[in-house]
Amino acid sequence: MNLLRSRRGVVILGLALLLGLFLLRPGANRLHTRIVRSISLALGRPVEVGWVSLRLLPRPGFELENFVVEENPAFGAEPVLRAQEVNASLRVSSLLQGRLEIARLSLTEPSFNLVRNADGHWNLESLLERVARMPIAPTAKARTEPRPGFPYIEADRGRINLKVGAEKKPYALTEADFALWQDSENTWGMRLKAQPVRTDFNLSDTGLVAIDGYWQRTAILRNTPLQFNVSWDHAQLGQVSKLMYGNDQGWRGRLKLTTGLIGTPANLRVSAATVVQNFRRYDIFDDSDLRLMAQCSGRYRSSENLLSEIACRAPVGEGSVTLSGRVANPLGSRDYDLSLAAQEVPIPLVAALIRHIKNGMPEQLAATGTLTARMTVRRHAEDDRATLDGAGETSDFRLQSSLTNADLILDRIPFSLISTDAKPSSWRNSATPALHLDMGPFNLPLGRASSARVQGWVSPAGYSFAINGDAQVRRLLQVARILGITTLQPAADGIARFDLQVARNWSEGEPRQLLGKAQLQSVRADVRGLSAPLEIAAANLVLTPGEVRVQNLAASIAGASWRGSLSLPRQCAVAGTCPIRFDLHADTISLDRMNQLLNPRLRKQPWYHFLSVSPASPYLLTLDTIGNFTANQVLIHNLVARKVSARMDLQGGKLHLSQLSGDVLGGRHKGDWSADFTAKPPEFSGSGTVERLSLSELADTMHDAWVTGSATAAYRATASGLSAAELLASATAALQIEAHNGSLPHIVLSEAAGPLQMHSLTAELTLQNGKFEVLDGQLESSTGRYELSGTASLGHLLNLKLAREGSPGFEITGTIAAPRVVQTAPAETQAALKP
Repeated sequence: MNLLRSRRGVVILGLALLLGLFLLRPGANRLHTRIVRSISLALGRPVEVGWVSLRLLPRPGFELENFVVEENPAFGAEPVLRAQEVNASLRVSSLLQGRLEIARLSLTEPSFNLVRNADGHWNLESLLERVARMPIAPTAKARTEPRPGFPYIEADRGRINLKVGAEKKPYALTEADFALWQDSENTWGMRLKAQPVRTDFNLSDTGLVAIDGYWQRTAILRNTPLQFNVSWDHAQLGQVSKLMYGNDQGWRGRLKLTTGLIGTPANLRVSAATVVQNFRRYDIFDDSDLRLMAQCSGRYRSSENLLSEIACRAPVGEGSVTLSGRVANPLGSRDYDLSLAAQEVPIPLVAALIRHIKNGMPEQLAATGTLTARMTVRRHAEDDRATLDGAGETSDFRLQSSLTNADLILDRIPFSLISTDAKPSSWRNSATPALHLDMGPFNLPLGRASSARVQGWVSPAGYSFAINGDAQVRRLLQVARILGITTLQPAADGIARFDLQVARNWSEGEPRQLLGKAQLQSVRADVRGLSAPLEIAAANLVLTPGEVRVQNLAASIAGASWRGSLSLPRQCAVAGTCPIRFDLHADTISLDRMNQLLNPRLRKQPWYHFLSVSPASPYLLTLDTIGNFTANQVLIHNLVARKVSARMDLQGGKLHLSQLSGDVLGGRHKGDWSADFTAKPPEFSGSGTVERLSLSELADTMHDAWVTGSATAAYRATASGLSAAELLASATAALQIEAHNGSLPHIVLSEAAGPLQMHSLTAELTLQNGKFEVLDGQLESSTGRYELSGTASLGHLLNLKLAREGSPGFEITGTIAAPRVVQTAPAETQAALKP
């Protein structure tokens, strides 16, 4: 009791009472029907409220739970608005006058359905028309105003869904903060900030949409004066494209869009400005920040559902791109007539845009010049197809390459946009796409008196260009490298007459194709790794998708003239299955000159050394070739082989010569040889026969007439090494020889008989460790028949025996040039002398 009488007690009691007024929410269901009826009459919709509580502090009002506003049946059965909690604050001034008037209506996490029916009307239209007819005072009305004031309506963390008819679209606005109020006697205001989403995708970077504006009271909705500002900021383009189209279109950048609406729905002025920062395709990473921007204006008429007087302008350097025309039914875009114009647009900026939207564009190219064009696009509601047409041209167009320090002056390139059914083209074997940019014809200077002619097209699917005329080979290769076309890189010059087509499909993995024909004349090329230039007197090239065919080739290198044809594969899915095929003929092949050609710094090495260790040509270890070659003659030091032919197969450093034949030493050779250059040292093996061999010519190659006659030989041999010494030291062989009607002038068995005559000689020989060993030899001479045995070294040292039963034999030693002959006892006597 003392506590209540004290000042502290009064304070505590007051605080307790105040806290109780904050916390207590006494039920007010007796007012439930009155509140529901009042809101229903205001909205013109049935309203349901689950529970009504009275709130005294901090401001008198009611708390409504399970608040539901039913939909007009013409727009569906689902409620138009649903909120779990709604706070209705009362206007204090109305309480003093004995009336209940709501000043603020706060909705927590409401869900609102924005519906458009089949007639094109929105479910909000009737509500706006109803509010316009009601005699309601502004939200901030004077205290003496007897009319009820329009409440300040706000929503926190709401959701706005879009429905078309009975179908709920996946588009929605979430985390929506919304406010609506009556600003003056006949003016309402609103603001909204929300994040756009799609319910069927997980989108996280779609930015924020903000709307604020005003409209005025009118009897007819389409005549309502309004002014709205709409902005969409911090949106990532890939997420925006997925929001709008259902899939990521692959574009990246930060979008900012602002739109202004002023007028009436019947005659609405629309203005917009958009900026995209760091625009690029998803797989392109470029240090430069490409900024795209445009400003647009237009007029919308709701009665016609028509957006007309469209005027858009995008500044591009000192030039600009403009868009004008009209669009009927903008949301459906079924009927439109638009014109696009580019005026003095700098080509460097066009090239920068292309690099940001197309991967694989040559980075070393710099372009200068300007672009002027005009295009129209039309579509009518009754037609399913859009038609596009237009034309333009470049001025002072020039390409410069930092890689080759060369430029390409193209100047004027006319082009036209065509949208028709696909039809065959006079300059391309296949059909052109229905929609394409037709370019040319225009001139391409390639170092000849008359420029080459170029014509082609570019479409969303790819491109194709035809180019024909005369060119300097050096300039043609240079232009190919400037344009990013993969070619061989020799230092070459000469004349080419060509008719080519360059085409590519934009699809991933589709390579650029260069097809057509070319005639080469007087071409001189320095090939890397070779000490002498390749000179092509004439050749015809045919480029197909799978191979390059060289026909009617007439060329020379290292003193050898070649004629024939080649076929070079352009693409090969499996290594070793696409060899270079050839059919070549040479007049003279000198292995010494070939050695000098292939190994200019290693002249003491054998010519085949380039296949194994030469640093100039390591690619030859992986080279695959197969074909036939012939030669009038082949010079192997001082040995001459004529009418040589063989089938050559080189694959992965392994060489096989089959059907190797030729006239050598007066006879005819036939055989097969193989070489493995992947082994260290290289390994060689071969077998063959030589018929009607002239032993006299063999002696001439050794610079000593030590034998005459003719012979037939069969051999099988192996060797390994990189030098002649290594080859001879490692060589092994098995030979069968039959010689006839010859002589050995340096060997004299007796003074009376003179030089040894060979009526016939048969022998089996083996070569090992640098020595030939005679295993089974029979020599028939004018003095009788002898058994031949012994050895003869590759250094011309002899250790031979001639034995004849019952007669003296002979031992032959010394050298081939100076043999020593010693008579031995008969075979029977030697046997008797043995102990």
